[in-house]
Amino acid sequence: MNIGFDAKRAFHNGTGLGHYSRTLIRSLADYFPEHEYFLFNPKASDTFTLAGPHLHEIQPSGLINRLFSSAWRSSWVIKDLKKWKIDCYHGLSHEIPVGIQDTGIKSVVTIHDLIHERHPEQYNPIDVKIYSKKFRYACAHADKVIAISEQTKRDIMDFYGTSGDKISVCYQSCNPAFATVVPEEEKHRVKKQYGLPDQFFLYVGSLIERKNLLNICKALFLLRNDLQIPLVVIGDGSTYKQQVKDFVKQQGLEHKVIFLSEQEKARSSSEFRSAAVFPAIYQSAIAMIYPSFFEGFGIPVLEALWSRLPVITSNVSCLPEAGGPGAHYVDPAKADEIAAAMLKIKSEPEYAASLREKGWLYAQGFSQLKCAAAVYEIYKTI
Repeated sequence: MNIGFDAKRAFHNGTGLGHYSRTLIRSLADYFPEHEYFLFNPKASDTFTLAGPHLHEIQPSGLINRLFSSAWRSSWVIKDLKKWKIDCYHGLSHEIPVGIQDTGIKSVVTIHDLIHERHPEQYNPIDVKIYSKKFRYACAHADKVIAISEQTKRDIMDFYGTSGDKISVCYQSCNPAFATVVPEEEKHRVKKQYGLPDQFFLYVGSLIERKNLLNICKALFLLRNDLQIPLVVIGDGSTYKQQVKDFVKQQGLEHKVIFLSEQEKARSSSEFRSAAVFPAIYQSAIAMIYPSFFEGFGIPVLEALWSRLPVITSNVSCLPEAGGPGAHYVDPAKADEIAAAMLKIKSEPEYAASLREKGWLYAQGFSQLKCAAAVYEIYKTI
């Protein structure tokens, strides 16, 4: 079988959609090598590569296709799907080419979340309309819809009226590097190179209101007399990030919140931009703090569980699905609960150890093989 992918995110995205795409493609090629995998990439990438047996990167050919690569990805790519005799095409991030349902090529789409429907106020109104149109089209015309959590499946049914029989929940895995124990000398090198403190809490994610970094900083303020351990922040943003930084400055927390992604030593490092050093950073932290108000899944939670890192996350949305029994749950709206969780994990080593063990065991249910096999079964049904 020739399986095609919308590989834009796989080659160009350093956050959740990119991690999902790269991990799934590599897992399928590793565990099901009897098939050929075609990665349709609208333009060359200097950040991420996907190469190996059975993997074929396809970029637009011809001046017009290269100049209008977005149109090629959205529709014109169908000609290339036919050329390469694609049997099944997988839109890895919410969309499929317009008209693919008329070609005889089977299609699958992964829907990660419908946050733009639940919280349109957090988006540009034009973007909301564009996302809604693309997502609805994909859910209506794909042969099968993959939701990455039960929460997302319910949202697809509620907002778009898609039949539950058409939707399968296939959880995602993460880069296997997180499951590998990083040697102490490597952790020491990474700490030194990026100026990390000996002990720190960790936040990884976009700096947007929904992700709730401000309440983590409020928790740090509440703990100002009880806990002197800083927070390392990996991620970037704009308006909300400035709001957080204003709070940090007003409360005198500059020495307690390290915005690592904006520092030159991180921005100029290819191993940081590609997340190659993230396992070392995770495994050097005291705990991951991820009290998001809403997620499609929450991949940093799973990365932390694989890293044997205690997790503080929200008791809402799909986050209990991601964290299972290996996480400490809080009300994301209550900074005092976040603060109490941070203090408990730092001051009670036995409790922290129990989270590590339960989290590691729970993470085994999200292995690359299990997650790839679930998706492969979808391909077989269509």
